[in-house]
Amino acid sequence: MKLYTYPASPGCRPIAQFIADHGLTVEQQIVDLQSGEQYKPAFTAINPTNQVPVLEDGDLRLPECSAILKYLADKVDSPTYPKELKARARVNAMMDWVNTALYPAFGHNLCYPQVLPSFKWEDPAHQSAALTKGQARSRKMLGVMNDAMLGSHAFLCGDTLTIADYMAAGILSLGELTGCDFSPWPNVKRWYERMTAMPNWQSVHAPLYAWAQHTKGPDHVRV
Repeated sequence: MKLYTYPASPGCRPIAQFIADHGLTVEQQIVDLQSGEQYKPAFTAINPTNQVPVLEDGDLRLPECSAILKYLADKVDSPTYPKELKARARVNAMMDWVNTALYPAFGHNLCYPQVLPSFKWEDPAHQSAALTKGQARSRKMLGVMNDAMLGSHAFLCGDTLTIADYMAAGILSLGELTGCDFSPWPNVKRWYERMTAMPNWQSVHAPLYAWAQHTKGPDHVRV
């Protein structure tokens, strides 16, 4: 198997974490997003949407973090993707929520416009308005996550680690770039600390922390 990846990407790091935790042998080929390698013909032929991650396994070429995590979990029969119908449905729903609610609010509307030039609004007034909206949406999603999803549970889908936790942790880790503090949501904070304490977290997410050394500052809008 081969994974086309970019080590700092929040869509790639959950897969790298899963691979490390399960001791899988997967060739990882870095696509240099900073130089625009994803737009060159060679990678466009692999994924016309010019995005990582992409997993190749024989004649299968599979994009999207959620799909790749599910495929790998099924391939190795991992308990992180339960086979019981209702339990699996809950994991699927949680991963959809991460993709359609948490990531747009926290990633695209709050963190990215402050650390990625391509997401920043040129007009300062538009930038400020966008960040205010992103902050409000992110706080709402964190409240939902804290109260309705985690509660007293250890993980997002109950008391057992699932691939939904891998995926959500990759998104919330973007807060490292702007110095976010999840203390107002104690269940989220507890869960995030549990995820970052996993044995392979520091090695897998080292590129994120290296990036954060260049992005943290007092002027960021945070949750």
